[in-house]
Amino acid sequence: MKVTVSRNAHFNAAHRLYRKDWDDAQNEAVFGKCNNHNFHGHNYELTVSVTGEIDPQTGYVMDMKILKDIIADEVETPFDHKNLNLDVPEFADLNPTAENIAVVIWNRIRKRIEPAMALEVVLYETPRNFVTYKGE
Repeated sequence: MKVTVSRNAHFNAAHRLYRKDWDDAQNEAVFGKCNNHNFHGHNYELTVSVTGEIDPQTGYVMDMKILKDIIADEVETPFDHKNLNLDVPEFADLNPTAENIAVVIWNRIRKRIEPAMALEVVLYETPRNFVTYKGE
């Protein structure tokens, strides 16, 4: 029997949406105010879900303390109160859209979760705008 366990997390970060190979007019037309040269910030909300078999010895799919520590190490510490464009290596040449941030977070966490378990990341950029990534 497969069960999904989830943990919520939070981080604050700044970013600017733009492409280095586009001029200001094209960046403004596509990204609007999210293309602010001085960056802008969000209070991101994150839900990380792991699906797997219940361990008959522990009763856990995954120890939630371990999941908490993985999220802290892979997301909260490197992303919180950072400028994603400047401070997070994955975004040096990758536009830090909510979609790309979710994929980067998934990739960071995936390497720390047992391969037999499914992983899903839901990232809220605002209370009404969010993305979901399952590694597909």
